[in-house]
Amino acid sequence: MNNKSKGTRSMARGFSQLLKRAELLLAPSRYTCIACHGTYTRQGKLPLCESCSAAIPWILHIRCEGCGRPEICPDCNRRTQAYFVQNRSAVSYSPLMKEWLGVFKYRGHEKLRELLGTMLLHAYYQHQKHPAASANASPYTELITFVPLSEQRLAERGFNQAQQLAEELSVLTGIPVIDVLERTRHTDKQSFKTRGDRLEDLQGVFALHPAGRNELKQLTAQSGVQSDIRLYIIDDVYTTGSTLNECAKVITEELAVAVYGISWAR
Repeated sequence: MNNKSKGTRSMARGFSQLLKRAELLLAPSRYTCIACHGTYTRQGKLPLCESCSAAIPWILHIRCEGCGRPEICPDCNRRTQAYFVQNRSAVSYSPLMKEWLGVFKYRGHEKLRELLGTMLLHAYYQHQKHPAASANASPYTELITFVPLSEQRLAERGFNQAQQLAEELSVLTGIPVIDVLERTRHTDKQSFKTRGDRLEDLQGVFALHPAGRNELKQLTAQSGVQSDIRLYIIDDVYTTGSTLNECAKVITEELAVAVYGISWAR
């Protein structure tokens, strides 16, 4: 083969490689959906494909001002005393959302932590529609805390999902996380109990964490007004509100703090 032929083939090979590089640059980027693990090319606000994004049952219309439920709530109507101002949740607890949460809680799917934490922003913004958050309202300091796990449950799971969601929301909003509560004893899973059993089982199960108590006391001493401190308690699921109400009771009986709930699902 003469030098001219070799040069022609070399040029053709180089041109072919150049075309392949151009195709890679022009081709749309591909992403992996955190939920279904399928690939997609159009990136949205959440790391999900279009199908999974469309399946999220966001809570957009609130019927119960107390718990943020999208329909009339019998639990709030039966509650004799509410120690929290209101709760807001991001999504309805559909079978798909239950599946996502189960993968996060029981299989330790780390990437779902970021997804669920980002979804909490929806619930947080729902709180901003409350009159206390209006431009004419008195300024207040926002803090985030979470529902604690017992030592036994923490050892079983290896992490507190409510704490992880609280930390994700803190990163997104810039609101500090404060360790306010602790469990005084272990309880069985609340999801398998009736409303009456929940109320009885949760009596005296929470207490103020010493460090959190001192920090909140210092802040409330500076403000002196209850509405000046707004504390968001983070949990994964709001069912009857018994857990949130008991947590808020422990806090408000000793400290001048306005307690709000933020849960991922309702």
